[in-house]
Amino acid sequence: MTRMRTRPRIKICCIGSVAEARLAIRYGADALGLVSAMPSGPGPIDEQLIAQICATVPPPIATFLLTSLTDADAIIDQQRRCGANTLQLVDAVALDTYARLRRGLPGIRLVQVVHVLGAESVREALTIAPHVDALLLDSGNPHLAVKELGGTGRVHDWAHSARIVRECGKPVFLAGGLRAENVRSAIDAVQAFGLDLCSSVRSDGRLDESKLAVFFAALEQPGMLPA
Repeated sequence: MTRMRTRPRIKICCIGSVAEARLAIRYGADALGLVSAMPSGPGPIDEQLIAQICATVPPPIATFLLTSLTDADAIIDQQRRCGANTLQLVDAVALDTYARLRRGLPGIRLVQVVHVLGAESVREALTIAPHVDALLLDSGNPHLAVKELGGTGRVHDWAHSARIVRECGKPVFLAGGLRAENVRSAIDAVQAFGLDLCSSVRSDGRLDESKLAVFFAALEQPGMLPA
């Protein structure tokens, strides 16, 4: 017996306006990524605009505030200013930070980014997983002098990501270089709960409707899994 493949959740990141948010939702986005100040990478917008966008997004769409802050009190203050329903922590934080965030922000979901650099990233992910609601596996490099915390457009080693998905016990989003040409391979290889994309659906810094259409068409190609 066979069953239809369940489509992964789709997060469109680097949303830069209310119009982009509406466009992404119209094409089927389950979550939107809103990038606050970062040391590098595409898509940062000011907190006032993040708050404006969040106020227009209907449930059940998730709004992810991407923050590079690592101090719990500073993150709590930022979330309260912006109003997103999910925090995406793009840099490493101390383990006790998660409990402090939960106390300060009841009901706000916590998603920790793990930048997949090798087997050590698997160990990192498995240590963090019990403390968060989900993991997001990306292709940055936080060890550089100017940290890369996302938006690189690079594909990392999906074998490490697949192991994290199998072993961590939490939903996992896969990011890093996902595009229409490789999305089916990514789904097959990693079996992630969700996919996160930015640069592959943008042109000249703006969300590109034609690229969104191509990506979602590739995503919806029929696929079957063993029952």
